[in-house]
Amino acid sequence: MARILIVDDSPADLKFMEAALKGTSHSVTALNDPAQVEAVADQMRPDLLLVDVVMPGRNGYEVVRGLRRQPGMEALKVVFVSSKGNETDVKWGLRQGADDYIVKPYTPEQVLGVVNRLIG
Repeated sequence: MARILIVDDSPADLKFMEAALKGTSHSVTALNDPAQVEAVADQMRPDLLLVDVVMPGRNGYEVVRGLRRQPGMEALKVVFVSSKGNETDVKWGLRQGADDYIVKPYTPEQVLGVVNRLIG
């Protein structure tokens, strides 16, 4: 069982992502405030982060950079989940340290496929 942290400012997207992962054995924590990510991650020690790119106050790239500076987060798997889906956006996200990139709108099967590939 892996620990998954989802960060998105959209309550609808959080619910959709949680529903997609509900049938798995993974522990899922959803967070709609990117300013709280480091504190929550420090407590839960996630194995996988699913994070939106475009959020108010702090974007997904900043969230990932902040987490990567925390001790013990070197092995954290990161997936950007964003409506910014052109080829340049995806390449940029992967260069920022993501292990994968999901473009909105997405299906539960896409989420499960990425999760299974990255953390089993």
